[in-house]
Amino acid sequence: MEREQALQLLKTHVKSENMIKHCLASEAVMRSLAARLGGDPELWGLAGLLHDIDVELTAGDLARHTHEAVRILQAHGLPENLVEAVKLHNEAAHPGRKRSELFHRALAAAETVTGLITATALVYPDRKLASVKASSVTKRMKDKRFAASVDRGIIMECETIGLKLEEFVDLSLGAMRAISGDLGL
Repeated sequence: MEREQALQLLKTHVKSENMIKHCLASEAVMRSLAARLGGDPELWGLAGLLHDIDVELTAGDLARHTHEAVRILQAHGLPENLVEAVKLHNEAAHPGRKRSELFHRALAAAETVTGLITATALVYPDRKLASVKASSVTKRMKDKRFAASVDRGIIMECETIGLKLEEFVDLSLGAMRAISGDLGL
């Protein structure tokens, strides 16, 4: 599937502008991670873009989230390794299944860190990614009250893919800055 087709598919199922921006940010981070870790930037980017395709269909219910995504992605002929990565970015919906591959862990960490980076940008006076320093994000990582819904344990999976937290945040921030216009940040 080409990227523009994937974006249209996402927009068919996701109407929230903020959720679409989250998916765009996840795509950008995944493309950067693929380039850094030897993955396929197109495949990894599509996984980032489509990982939350069913979030509105499942009303954000973590017990159901990704089950519909699997059905949608398989119906559109997406590769099984992409479908599996999307499925496992939400382990809560799949008891007994754990992320084991680099691709799986990268997607989970990438999509989660975008929330922390976005929250950090939104507390700056100009609300721009250009003003955010990686050190500010890692500092906020330690404050569990800041962006409390962001699962720091999932972000720390960056270490299982061979990146220290600071390096991962810096790479992710750079990827998001590159599309800051699309993100409104």
